[in-house]
Amino acid sequence: MATSVIFQEQVEIPFVRDLCGFRDWALSARAPEQGRIDYVIGHIEVDMSPEDFFTHGTVKTEIIIALGQILKRIGTGYLVTDSTRVSCPTADLSVEPDIVFISDRSLDSGQVRLIPKTEAQPDRYVEVEGPPDLIVEMVSDSSVTKDTQRLPAAYYQAGVPEFWLIDARGETLIHEIFHRGQSAYEPVASDDSGFKYSAIFDSRLQLTRQRNSKGRWVFNLCERHDARG
Repeated sequence: MATSVIFQEQVEIPFVRDLCGFRDWALSARAPEQGRIDYVIGHIEVDMSPEDFFTHGTVKTEIIIALGQILKRIGTGYLVTDSTRVSCPTADLSVEPDIVFISDRSLDSGQVRLIPKTEAQPDRYVEVEGPPDLIVEMVSDSSVTKDTQRLPAAYYQAGVPEFWLIDARGETLIHEIFHRGQSAYEPVASDDSGFKYSAIFDSRLQLTRQRNSKGRWVFNLCERHDARG
């Protein structure tokens, strides 16, 4: 029986039997500060690949900026990115999504709770437990099947109300918004102008990109205020 898993002599994961053991390790000083290591339904998935500048980093930054402005207007909830661990025991899941949004309502109801770093340190939290209101994932070359199949199924099982999938690698920019259906996520259709309705933000949104005067990609997440889907 294996006692640990070593990747590229940079990451060593001790043998864990279940989600509880993985969470203990992931929040310990032994866990690496770089790379993404997820526990998805009994499987540990490691991705040490660097983020692509234009297909991952800049598009993620634009979404954070745009959604952050919406949150300042509506004044509720928390938007976080990178190294925010989200664990959902009911779905056997512990992941670090690209972007996470948690509403005050979810925190107040106890649907989502913040796990403290230590009991002796107030207002210091290291993990989110329970389904966030929104999770956004960006497709990477190293994790296409995971991003497009395994994670959406796991997030649905966990009870995440809204899921976004973004793929900026090809000639066509893909921005899918999914809402929960009876047995799986269902894609939201675009309107005649290409906007899609987000129930979480009660707004129509459209992600676009164009090349600037230097020939480099620039992303823009636009909001339309003409109400509901």
